[in-house]
Amino acid sequence: MSGLIVRGVEVRVGDRALVSDAAFTTRAGQVTALIGPNGAGKTTLLAALLGLRRLTAGTVEFDGRDFAALPFAERAKLCAYVEQDAGTPERLTVRDVVALGRIPFQSTWRTTLPADDETIVAGALEALNLMNFANRLYHTLSGGEQQRVQMARALAQEPQLLLLDEPTSHLDIEAQLLALDLLQDRARAGCTVLLAMHDLNLAARYADHLVVMKVGRVVAEGPPAEVLTEKLLLDVYGVHATILTAPGSEVPVVIYDRAQSGRRLAKSG
Repeated sequence: MSGLIVRGVEVRVGDRALVSDAAFTTRAGQVTALIGPNGAGKTTLLAALLGLRRLTAGTVEFDGRDFAALPFAERAKLCAYVEQDAGTPERLTVRDVVALGRIPFQSTWRTTLPADDETIVAGALEALNLMNFANRLYHTLSGGEQQRVQMARALAQEPQLLLLDEPTSHLDIEAQLLALDLLQDRARAGCTVLLAMHDLNLAARYADHLVVMKVGRVVAEGPPAEVLTEKLLLDVYGVHATILTAPGSEVPVVIYDRAQSGRRLAKSG
């Protein structure tokens, strides 16, 4: 089956399990949203899928191949990753940062981008409304602008697998919708898209499939209309809420009521 298959993934630090027995499937052509409260293990799981955190158990398969066993150069051609807060060690222009997405496809001796790569970079800049920023220094941009640049860099990589950690966290409403529309379009074109999100209503609107995590474990998965229930929100998030459905739509809308009394804020991580 085409897509990402996660089986029994575990990540440990000493005796502490950060992720335990995580298993789910992310199909090509769909957007899958990884949701859960702070400290649920979403970022750790994404890093483990990429090979940035060592698996202590389990397997990660992409398009029928052991993803972790692939050479790094081949993985870089297949997969792009957008972190929640990403920077660059050098003072690069926006265009230069986006062009980093083409590095896996270039010969080491090249000093300039091939014409085809120039076209791809320009298309990624345009897709995120960044053409007017192309010559700006990346480090001078706001957090939301930097996030859009990192998404453009990922798009320039033309990945088959796209992983994103809170890609809308620094964006205003218009930019959030633009970015998620773009990710949905990439998925419909055949890309496998997995993103961690906090906004449940945006997740319900744009994701075909939800994977819910709590304390390092996957506790539910499926279509938003099936997964987002009042009981799940109380059990996982500790909040009372009402789930509505807009007329003529199957997309659930979460209306928050109040937090469960006696609950303490979870630690970030």
